Amino acid sequence: MKAYLTRRYMFSASHRLHSGAMPDEENAVIYGKCNNPYGHGHNYAIEVTVSGPVDESTGMVCNLADLDGFVRHAVLDRFDRQNLNMLAEFAAMVPTTEALSAVIYDILQRGFSHAHLEKVRIEETMMNSFEYAGGAEMRR
Repeated sequence: MKAYLTRRYMFSASHRLHSGAMPDEENAVIYGKCNNPYGHGHNYAIEVTVSGPVDESTGMVCNLADLDGFVRHAVLDRFDRQNLNMLAEFAAMVPTTEALSAVIYDILQRGFSHAHLEKVRIEETMMNSFEYAGGAEMRR
């Protein structure tokens, strides 16, 4: 029997949406208020969905402590209270939440081996959420 587990985590970070490949005027038009030179912050909610067979002895897809520990160490400790623009992961790309969801998916895909990673969903605001489930290489 295959089952899905979705776990929710929270962190806060700031970013400025700005591409060095475009003139300032174009950045202002495309990114609007998110292009503020001083940046802005979000309280992000991340949902990590994993799947796998239900273990007959535990009744679980994976141990929540394993997933929580990995997400805490590999994601939350890395991004919480950070300016995303200053991190190596975003040196060559605009730190949109679309990009953030793909970066976090990649981190989890490479390091969490206790279950199959299905997707990462990030809620940026009450009105915006983004999902990434792997696939084509992100454009950098």
